[in-house]
Amino acid sequence: MAEKVKDAEDRLLESMFDSAPIADDGFSAKIVGRIRRRLWLRRLALPVAALIGGTIALKPLAGLVTAAVRLSSLLPQELLATTSALLPQAPLVVLGAMLLAAFLLGLRALDD
Repeated sequence: MAEKVKDAEDRLLESMFDSAPIADDGFSAKIVGRIRRRLWLRRLALPVAALIGGTIALKPLAGLVTAAVRLSSLLPQELLATTSALLPQAPLVVLGAMLLAAFLLGLRALDD
C-alpha cells in the first residue's frame, strides 16, 4: 500500500534516480561477473567436500561394519530377535531423514 501512495519526497527521489547512470567503463559488469562466479563456487564446495569425505570414509566404515558383525555374534539371540523386529522401521526413518535434509537444503538454496 505504501508503494501506491507517493508524496513530494517520493517524486523527488524518483526524479533524482531517473537520470542516466554514471559511466563506469564496464566496472559494474565485471564485479557482478565475479560475484556470480564465486556464488557457484560456494554452492559446489560443500557437495564436493562431502563426496570426497564420503569416499575417504568408506574403508573405515567397512571395518566398522565388520567389527559390528563380529560383536553381534557375542550378543544373546533374544536381543537380536528384538532388534530384527524393529529393523523394518529403519528404512522409513532413513527416508524421513533424507527428505528432511533435502527440504532444508532446498530452503537454503532459495535463500541464496
